[in-house]
Amino acid sequence: PIIQGGMHYVGFAEMAAAVSNAGGLGVITALTQKTPADLANEIARCRDMTDKPIGVNVTFLPTVNTPDYPGYIKAIIEGGVKVVETAGNNPAQVLPVLKDAGVKVIHK
Repeated sequence: PIIQGGMHYVGFAEMAAAVSNAGGLGVITALTQKTPADLANEIARCRDMTDKPIGVNVTFLPTVNTPDYPGYIKAIIEGGVKVVETAGNNPAQVLPVLKDAGVKVIHK
């Protein structure tokens, strides 16, 4: 299988849907969306463009202003996404909630 990795600034619904429609696993980049609500909207837009599985990338970075990771994870779960690609720091803080929701996690 071919998995599109998270790609900041271009990992939007259009690309993820195109990859999924072509037979791969398209991935929306969570932190390209400014808020968890924006991510929820992007997941919904992607669902309108494909009926194939999609994933979401969440990158954990050391930063002064930490993103609302719990909010992004909630948007992913509520959006019915079943594959999350994590990158950067150790994703241990979000693994239990993702696994409890039946989400498969790929860490790179």
